[in-house]
Amino acid sequence: MKMEEPRTEHHWLERLVGDWAESPAAVEAAPEASVWAETVRSMGGFWVVLEGKGQMPGGAPGETLMTIGFDSAKGKYVGTWQGSMMNRLWVYEGFLDPTGNVLTLECDGPDFDVEGKTARYRDVITFVDENHRTFTGLVETEDGSWNKFMETHFWRR
Repeated sequence: MKMEEPRTEHHWLERLVGDWAESPAAVEAAPEASVWAETVRSMGGFWVVLEGKGQMPGGAPGETLMTIGFDSAKGKYVGTWQGSMMNRLWVYEGFLDPTGNVLTLECDGPDFDVEGKTARYRDVITFVDENHRTFTGLVETEDGSWNKFMETHFWRR
């Protein structure tokens, strides 16, 4: 079997690699000074693994694990997300916008307002510049519009 070589889409993921803090003040301080911190590493040039740790809204500790890669056969970015605050594995498919600065990952998951119902979600990673990015969570409403329920800014350490 011939080993695959990373493509341009895989190389884009390398922008995420490094240590990130949720506040500019925490960039110079110790990691524990940040409400939320993320360490991102490459796995073979095909995947990135994002490990988050910090304080959840309300003060409880939390951890997250996200993987992102590019599936050449599908022509899409793919990935997963899981968190210590729930037992659901979220499975993504997504795309990069034409500017090359916005990665949109979509998935289905439980509707947190209506028990037993599912909803469509978007997690959007936006590079403001190489050392500042955002992570925005959106849920699709009944009229097809997208409602932002969270946005976090990260600065590279």
